[in-house]
Amino acid sequence: MKVHVLVDNHAQRKFDAEWGLSLFIETQSGSLLFDYGNTDLFLKNAAKKGLDAVNADHFVLSHGHWDHGNGLVHLPLKEPKIQMICHPGSFIKRYRGQDYLGLPLPYDELKKKIDFICTDTWYKIMENVFFLGQIPRVTSFENKKTDFTKEDGSMDLVDDDSGIAVKTSKGLVLITGCGHAGVCNTILHAMQQTGENKIHALLGGFHLKGNDELTNKTIEELKRFDIDHLYPTHCTEFPALVQFANAFESVPLKSGLTLEFCD
Repeated sequence: MKVHVLVDNHAQRKFDAEWGLSLFIETQSGSLLFDYGNTDLFLKNAAKKGLDAVNADHFVLSHGHWDHGNGLVHLPLKEPKIQMICHPGSFIKRYRGQDYLGLPLPYDELKKKIDFICTDTWYKIMENVFFLGQIPRVTSFENKKTDFTKEDGSMDLVDDDSGIAVKTSKGLVLITGCGHAGVCNTILHAMQQTGENKIHALLGGFHLKGNDELTNKTIEELKRFDIDHLYPTHCTEFPALVQFANAFESVPLKSGLTLEFCD
């Protein structure tokens, strides 16, 4: 399988970056466009790589934050309409202070060009490729509170944040959006659902910010999983990235990068 990074916070030469995430994934079963960044940059970088992103076999939205979903407005109107898998909670209005963090258009507007398959449960996208659904928060240390709020002022735990799991001959490849539920919770959920105990690769946003207790506890727990390849990126900020590099010799992703894994 191949994972093409269309949007990330940093870029390789000849590609552009923005705060956001978009990945184009190719497997033996078909192709998948995962997240859409903040602008139409995912389409521009895809074109530079010679990828026909808007005609992917499947479309997934990890969660309803602007930096993963604003690009939805740049998808073309097609017949039949694009089908997209996401959590039903992706369409709520959400804030940090006065800043709006949600999707750019309400559900009724977005569904004029997209047929959403809304599910909070594990969902088979294609052979060996699965949408994670809502991730149970079972660890004692990961993400029990946020500074995000819903429209009614209550705390927004971003329960809709999900990802995908791909079964390969060397174990699971797990791809997160922002990892709001915690990457260890994500791994445990994927293992339980697939019965697979080997993690070949873990990549995406980990939502870790500093050289702090949460980051270091996460690293300690991740070491127990003996992961072959680890790529924290996007919302994993620099102090946390340094800790991951020290612990795993990991490198963040960049727009324009292509990763290859065995199917």
